[in-house]
Amino acid sequence: MNPVPDIFRILPEVVLTLTGVAVMLTDATLPFHRPRRPLGWVAAFGATFALWASLWQLSLPMGTGFSGTVETSAFTVFFHVLICGIVLAALLLSLDTLPEDSHHQGEFYALIVFGAVGMCLLTGAVELLVVFIALEISSIATYILAGYRKETGRGPEAAIKYFLLGSFATGFLLYGVAMIFGATGTTQIYEIARLAPAAENHSFILAGLGLMLVGILFKVSAAPFHVWTPDVYEGALSPVVALLSTAPKAAAFALLLRVVYEMLPSLRSVWEPLLWVVAVLSMTVGNLAALRQQNVKRMLAYSSIAHAGYLLAAFAGLGSSGIAAASFYIAAYAAMNVGIFAVITLVSGYDDQLPLIGDFRGLIYRSPLLGSLLIFFLASLVGIPFTGGFFGKFYSFSAAVGGGAIWLALIGLLNSGLAAAYYLRLALVAAQRPADQTFAAPAPQVGVAVGAALLLAVAATLVLGIAPGDALQAAEAGAYSLQLPPAPASVPVNAAEPQTQP
Repeated sequence: MNPVPDIFRILPEVVLTLTGVAVMLTDATLPFHRPRRPLGWVAAFGATFALWASLWQLSLPMGTGFSGTVETSAFTVFFHVLICGIVLAALLLSLDTLPEDSHHQGEFYALIVFGAVGMCLLTGAVELLVVFIALEISSIATYILAGYRKETGRGPEAAIKYFLLGSFATGFLLYGVAMIFGATGTTQIYEIARLAPAAENHSFILAGLGLMLVGILFKVSAAPFHVWTPDVYEGALSPVVALLSTAPKAAAFALLLRVVYEMLPSLRSVWEPLLWVVAVLSMTVGNLAALRQQNVKRMLAYSSIAHAGYLLAAFAGLGSSGIAAASFYIAAYAAMNVGIFAVITLVSGYDDQLPLIGDFRGLIYRSPLLGSLLIFFLASLVGIPFTGGFFGKFYSFSAAVGGGAIWLALIGLLNSGLAAAYYLRLALVAAQRPADQTFAAPAPQVGVAVGAALLLAVAATLVLGIAPGDALQAAEAGAYSLQLPPAPASVPVNAAEPQTQP
C-alpha cells in the first residue's frame, strides 16, 4: 500500500486556509464602494468544500502525518464535519445580517474561516505544541470577531474581556504543557500516555494535568471559569455568538477528550472526580443564574454554561461510552444552539434592538414561522422527546450511570427540570397575544441565506432526535478510534490501521 501523503491528513484545514486567503486577496482588490457580500458566499463555498474533504478522509487509513503531529481517524472526522457545518451555518447567518455598508466585511468572513482552521487543527493534533498553535489560531480570530460591532461600545468591551481572560487561560494551558514535558521529556500525546505511568516526577504530571484542565475548561465556559461568557454573548454580533457558543467549544471538548482518555487515562482516579465537581457547578450555577436574566442572550449564555455541565457528566462513562455520549451531545447542542441564535438574529437585527425577553412577546403572531421555530429550539434545549436535546441528555446521563456516577445523573436531571422554567418562560412570552402596537410591527424577513441556516439547524435537530442511529454510530466509531493503541514510530503513517482493542 502506498503511503498516504501528509497533506491529505490536513486537507480540510488546507481548503479553509486557501478560502480565507482568497477572500482576503479579493477584498483588497475590490474598489471601496463595491459590496462585499459575494465574499461571504465564497467563504460558505469553501466551508462546504472543507466539509466534503472531511468526509473524504474517512477513506484514508487511520494514521498520523507530519512526523506524528496530526492524526486522521473517525474521531477527527466527526469533529471536522461538525465544525465545518457550524461555520457554514454561521456564514449563512452573517450574509443576511451584516448591512451592505458595514465595515470590513471581507475581513469578517475571512476571520470566521481562519478561526475554523484552528478549530479543525485542534481536533486532529496529537502533539501538544501543535495543540497550542491551533488554539491560538482559533482564539485570535474569535477575539476579533467578538468586537466586530464597534459602534455599540459593548462589542469592544466583549472583545477586551474575552482577550484578557482567554490569554490568561491559555497561559495556564501552556504551563501545563511545560510541566508534562518536564516530567516525560516529550510533547507527543501517544508518547506521554506511554511514559506517564512510570514517570519519576509524578507530581509534575499531576500539576500539568490540573493546569491544562483550567485552560480547556475556560474555553468551554464551564464553572468556575465562566465569567467571560455572559458579557461576550451580550456584546458580540448574534451570528458570531452562534459560532462562539458551538464551534470553539466543540474543538475544546475534543481536546479534553483526547487529554483525559488518550493522553492520561492512567490518571482517571484524579481527573474524573474533578470533572464531576465542575459538571455539578456548571449545571447549578448556569441554571440558577439564567433564571434571573431578562436579556435573552445573557440567559442563553448561562444556559450554555449549564449545558457544559450536562456534557461533562458523560465523562463519567466508562471507556468508549463516555466519549461517544459526549461527542453526540456536542453535535446535538450545536444544532439547536445555532438554530435559536438564527431566530434571535432575525428578530433582534444587527443592532440587537429587541434584546429582552419581553421584546419577544407575540412573536408567533407577528411571524408564525419564527415563533414556531423559537419554541421548537427551546423545546430541544429543555430536552423534550423527539428532539436532539432529549437524546443528547439521555446518552450523557446514561453514560454517567453506567460509570457509577448515579448521583451526578440525578443532579443533572434535577437541573434539567430547573432549566425548563426559563426556557418555557421565553416560549410562553413568544406565544402570548401581543398588544396592538407590537402586533402591528413588521414581521422579520427571512432571507435565502439565513433560511438555509435555519433549515440545516432544524433538520439536524430533528434527525438527532428521531433517527440518531447514524450520528451515534459515527460518535461510537470516533470513540473506538480514540482508544486504539498508537502505531510504532517506525511504521509509515498509512500503516496505523484500525486494530482490535487489547
